[in-house]
Amino acid sequence: MEQIETEIARLKQEKNAVLLAHYYVPDEVQACADFVGDSFYLSRVAQQTSAETIVFCGVSFMGESAKILNPSRTVLMPEPAADCPMAHMADITALEALRAEHPDLAVVCYINSTAELKAHCDVCVTSSNALAIVRALPNREILFLPDENLGRYIASLVPEKTFYFQQGFCPVHKRITPAACAEAKAAHPGAPLFLHPECVPEAVALADFAGSTSEIISAAEKSSAPLILIGTDTGVLFELRRRCPDKRFLPVVSDQCCRDMRTVTLPKVLRCLRDGTGEVTLPEELRTGALRPLERMLELGR
Repeated sequence: MEQIETEIARLKQEKNAVLLAHYYVPDEVQACADFVGDSFYLSRVAQQTSAETIVFCGVSFMGESAKILNPSRTVLMPEPAADCPMAHMADITALEALRAEHPDLAVVCYINSTAELKAHCDVCVTSSNALAIVRALPNREILFLPDENLGRYIASLVPEKTFYFQQGFCPVHKRITPAACAEAKAAHPGAPLFLHPECVPEAVALADFAGSTSEIISAAEKSSAPLILIGTDTGVLFELRRRCPDKRFLPVVSDQCCRDMRTVTLPKVLRCLRDGTGEVTLPEELRTGALRPLERMLELGR
């Protein structure tokens, strides 16, 4: 493994490449990356980097977003088949029909979505900035896609606006059920539960803290609790343990991990850097259509 890491470092320098990794990819990939973060942070890094090549260790919508923001740069995915099921859980025909019925509607698109869906939306959001951006929108009616659970969480915090949803969800966070949360809290009395709002509302209601992956990490750093129950993808445990070596972290359930993210490995990172495999390409019309809501997100997210 050390030899692979050395070769990756050499190739990054030779090809003026930057390695971005999401919190949910395997530990050794995070350890090798130049930047590790959630979708919003990595979107900003992708836009601000001066590297000629961006290697995005994550799933397909992340590589698409990087290419949308950086059309002149080469964007490579170590595992092009790594995908996000939720990204495809939206009905664009129903979206446009609802827009026609509601002239004041703002279509808010979670960044976990395809480029095609983004091109039909008004603004993108991440779990880190969704609340601030929805509040900042002048529109009183919001269609939140594709994740219904995150959308309902935001709606509960913005009661002055009317929300509409479809039935998208994250399969990983769906496994973190209210019953599992209650069982974990009962098994570890006094341990706080930090949960991602992609979980169902009934589970979020049991949490001591609900927030994005980066917000969970920040809350854990500030917490005085010696043991914290974690209700999001277990890939985040690598960063949590790095930042908080004096604390213990336990997942709510044993299988709360994205199998697609786990397919991104160091040998695949090496291969795509060496051979230029997994390049992300988008038709220019689609790219420019999807660029508008991403740029608005970055503008409002500041």
